[in-house]
Amino acid sequence: MRQVLKLLVVFGMLFAAPSWAEIRSVETYFFQNKLGDFQAELHTVKQEGKKGIFLFFEMEDCPWCARMKATILNQSAVQDFYRQHFLVYSMDVKGDVPMTDFAGKATTEKAFALENRVRATPTMLFIDGEGKILTRFTGPTRDATEMMMLGHYVTDDAYLHMPFAKFKQLQQATPAAPPPHAE
Repeated sequence: MRQVLKLLVVFGMLFAAPSWAEIRSVETYFFQNKLGDFQAELHTVKQEGKKGIFLFFEMEDCPWCARMKATILNQSAVQDFYRQHFLVYSMDVKGDVPMTDFAGKATTEKAFALENRVRATPTMLFIDGEGKILTRFTGPTRDATEMMMLGHYVTDDAYLHMPFAKFKQLQQATPAAPPPHAE
């Protein structure tokens, strides 16, 4: 009985969103519709003055992907921040949808995931305006705060100087930091 109670508490912690968070549709407010041509998307990045492209590699039966969508990617602060700084796309690691990669080569989402060494879901790639990977994060983020730190890790160019774990440690050591918000 005690183990069941522990599982229920852990389950509740995993899937409960903070009461202060505005919850919105992930499909409407986080992910954008892909053109299917990432070479063209690079032009959009430059035209809109974005930092780059954020790719969220997932698959249908991934419980961690579902948890991130239900508790992190659905929060307005996360959505607003990421959409302000990146073009944001979902990628199906098993998908046969035709697409054009950053080099202009015809491929599929599945082949594109393999070419980019996506071996687990979720995997998040941050791509610069030239189509080069800035950084990758494999696995789910713990919560919205860590997801926002990951975004700032890229937008603040900290990825050039230190691993994300070090950046996160420095951020957590900063006294009385306000909660993450969209810029």
